[in-house]
Amino acid sequence: MSEETAVSEKKGGKDYTRQLGVVESFVAITRECPSGPVRAMAERALEAIKQNPDSMREQVYFVLAALQGWRGERATQVHDSLTAFYEQGGQKED
Repeated sequence: MSEETAVSEKKGGKDYTRQLGVVESFVAITRECPSGPVRAMAERALEAIKQNPDSMREQVYFVLAALQGWRGERATQVHDSLTAFYEQGGQKED
């Protein structure tokens, strides 16, 4: 068993080290963030991306700005994933 697998199993099968995609991050926020306004922001961002996929980077910026109070391993994973996307200029890493 690899160290990563052992860590993943130790945490109940959740791997908080994997980088998430933007939509996956937004969905995690809508399901797991304790802040109602942040969940609502992520829901609006998902709708905006459906209407205009080119707005993804802008939506990441708005959600990151709203996300400041969420703490914990999942929050760190989501924040780091969105920050990486934003810093790459809105381009998905190959």
